[in-house]
Amino acid sequence: MTLGLINANPVVREKKERTSRPDHPHDALDPLDIYDILSFQFSFLDIRDPEHPYSLEQLSVLSEDSITVDDKLARILITFTPTIQHCSMATVIGLCLRIKLKDCFPSHFKVDIKVTPGSHADEEAVNKLLNDKERIVAAMENPSLRQLVDECLNSSEL
Repeated sequence: MTLGLINANPVVREKKERTSRPDHPHDALDPLDIYDILSFQFSFLDIRDPEHPYSLEQLSVLSEDSITVDDKLARILITFTPTIQHCSMATVIGLCLRIKLKDCFPSHFKVDIKVTPGSHADEEAVNKLLNDKERIVAAMENPSLRQLVDECLNSSEL
């Protein structure tokens, strides 16, 4: 966790219990499929917030409603809502989402990750960074940033 928290008292909600969907056809993706991947599949634990020992779901940063899937166009849009307008960790949260989803879908799928419109003071800059492949690669080459993303993805504190 980072010292000098920007949002020292976030609103925290209970984690949802997950169940498998054995009768769900897997020939088409839906938002719940993507949410399941972000939440508990592929042996990852929940994505932890970079500043708090809570998951993005617990902080209402990410929800099932924030995922849109267009199977015909092979596009996935994930929007997330930082806990405050000036969240300095918004890009880290977006990078965590991108890294977690990186190998989960066929390469023909286009994944866009954006902050919810109006939820961040630097919305345009954050969205630009999170959807620019060169910037993402450069960010993940930074050892400190890579370590922070890895800690959020692999946290056992949740």
